[in-house]
Amino acid sequence: MLIAQSCQKSFADQRRKPLEFEEGEHVFLKVTPTIGVGRAIKTKKLNPRYIGRFEILKRIGPVAYRIALSSHLSNLHDVFHVSQLRKYTPDACHVLEPESVQVREDLTLPVIPVRIDNTSI
Repeated sequence: MLIAQSCQKSFADQRRKPLEFEEGEHVFLKVTPTIGVGRAIKTKKLNPRYIGRFEILKRIGPVAYRIALSSHLSNLHDVFHVSQLRKYTPDACHVLEPESVQVREDLTLPVIPVRIDNTSI
C-alpha cells in the first residue's frame, strides 16, 4: 500500500507547482462555476476563465489569501484558496488609454451621420 501511495505522490508532484504571493501583488481570480440566486459571477460558455486584477491584502494561512474585491463582487467572501488565484504579470498592452471625447459647451456630442448600404446583403 505504501509503495502505491508513494508512486501516486511522485506522479502528482511532477505537475504540482507551489504558488505563493506577497502582500501588494496583483492576481487574477478564477471564475468557478457558480449557479444560484444572488451570485455575483454567473459563468456562461464564452465568459473569461479569470477576471479582474485584484490586489492581495493579507495572507491568512499557508494557502489562503484575502484580496481586495471590486464593488460589483461585494457579496463574495474576500478570502480565496491559492488554487483560485493566478499571478498577474504586468504588461503594457493590458493598459487601455481612454479615447478623448470632444464635448461642446452645451454638453452635447457632435453627431456624424453614417450611411448604410443594403446592396451588399
